[in-house]
Amino acid sequence: MRFPTEPGTPGVAVRRRGSLSARARRRGADTISGMKEVLLLCWRDTGHPQGGGSERYLEQVGAELAARGVGVTLRTARYPGSARFERRGGIDISRAGGRFTVYPRALAAIALARLGIGSLRGMRPDAVVDTQNGVPFFATLVAGAPVTVLVHHGHREQWPVAGRVLGRVGWWVESRLSPRVHRRNQVLTVSLPSAEELVSLGVSAERIAVVRNGVDEVPAGVEVGGPHTRAAGPRVVVLSRLVPHKQIEDALEVAHRLRARVPGLRLDIVGGGWWEPNLRARAAELGLADQVRFHGHVEEARKHELLSRAWVHLLPSRKEGWGLAVVEAAQHGVPTVGYHSSRGLTDSIVDGVTGVLVDDVGQLTAAVADLLTDPEQRRLLGEKARARAAEFSWPQCGAGVYAVLTATTRNAHTTGLVQPSPE
Repeated sequence: MRFPTEPGTPGVAVRRRGSLSARARRRGADTISGMKEVLLLCWRDTGHPQGGGSERYLEQVGAELAARGVGVTLRTARYPGSARFERRGGIDISRAGGRFTVYPRALAAIALARLGIGSLRGMRPDAVVDTQNGVPFFATLVAGAPVTVLVHHGHREQWPVAGRVLGRVGWWVESRLSPRVHRRNQVLTVSLPSAEELVSLGVSAERIAVVRNGVDEVPAGVEVGGPHTRAAGPRVVVLSRLVPHKQIEDALEVAHRLRARVPGLRLDIVGGGWWEPNLRARAAELGLADQVRFHGHVEEARKHELLSRAWVHLLPSRKEGWGLAVVEAAQHGVPTVGYHSSRGLTDSIVDGVTGVLVDDVGQLTAAVADLLTDPEQRRLLGEKARARAAEFSWPQCGAGVYAVLTATTRNAHTTGLVQPSPE
C-alpha cells in the first residue's frame, strides 16, 4: 500500500477509534474543546551535546503549542551540566536518566504522576507525543491519554553502529514490536518518504499524518545570502551533526577529488559530534588540511554567516527524515546536493529544481563540480530553493501538529499531508 501524496484536509479525523474512555467522559468539555496540557517525550533535548534536528522539531512544536496557551512539558535525559528542571521557550523540561535509563524512568514518572507523586506529579496531559528515535518510550502502556508516536525516519541503516546484538534487537523493536504495540495510535512523521517507509513496516496509512519541518528566520543582523555575501573563491559547506550515518567522509572525498579541477576550493564543516576525531584523521590522510575547516558547534548567527558565504551545500547523509539543513541553506539561495537513498531529501529537495540528488560518490563529485563551475545554474537552483524555503515556518508546523493532537483528543486519526495556515 502506497502512502497518499496529496495533501489531506488539516485536522480532519478520517477514522473514529471507538468509544471515549471513562477518563475522557469525565473530563467532557475539556477533551472536546481543545488541549490544555501536552507531554512530549524524547531521549534528548536541544541542549544535549548530541541533540539535532529531531529534538529541534519537537521543541519548536512545543513552543508553538505553548504560544497557543497549552501547558507543555518535555521529559528527556540528563547530560553533563544539565539541570533536572528547566523552563525554556514556554516549555517545562524535566530530565532524568541517561542514554538507556531515560526510557524506564520516564515511564515510571508518568505512572507515578497519575497517582499524584513523583517528578511529573500534577500533570494530566490531554495528549502525549512519544518520539521514536529508533526506540519509542511505549508511553501508551501507562499514559492514560491519547499517544501520538513521532517518527522522523527508520533506522535500519543506522542500527549496525550500535553493535551486532544491540542493533538486531533495536531494529526488531522498531520494525516489529513498535508497530504492533502502537497499532491503534496516531503516528506523526515529517516527510512523505518517511510515511511510505512506515507503511512498508506495516503501519496503516490511515493512521499516519505528515507535518513537515518549519525553519527559523535568518537571525537579525545577518545579511541574507546573495552575490554580495558569497566567498570570493569556491566554497562548499556541510551543516550536520558529526556522526557516522551523516557520511561526512563523502564530502571529504569530494573535496579531495576536486582539488585539481576546482582551484581554491574550500570546505566548511559546521557542527559537532563524537565522530569528529575520525573525520579529522581522514582529512589529514587525504592531505586536506589547507582546504577543510572544522567549525564545531557555532551560534545561530555564525551558522547563517557561513551559509551565506557558501556556493553549494553538501549533505551526503545515509538517512534523513526531512533535512532541515537543506531549507536553512536555501534561505541564503544555496542549493543542496545529496543522495536519493537518504529518502527524506527526496522531499526537502526538488531534484534538478532546488538542488541535485545523486546515487554515489562519483555522481556527488560531478554534481558539485558542475554547480561550482556553472554560476548561472547555481544561481537558478539557489533562487528556486530560496522561494521554496519561504513556504516553511515553525508557526505553520506547530499548527499542523496542534491539529493532529487535537484530533486524538476527539478519539480520531488524521491522515495525509497536513498543511494548515498558521493562525
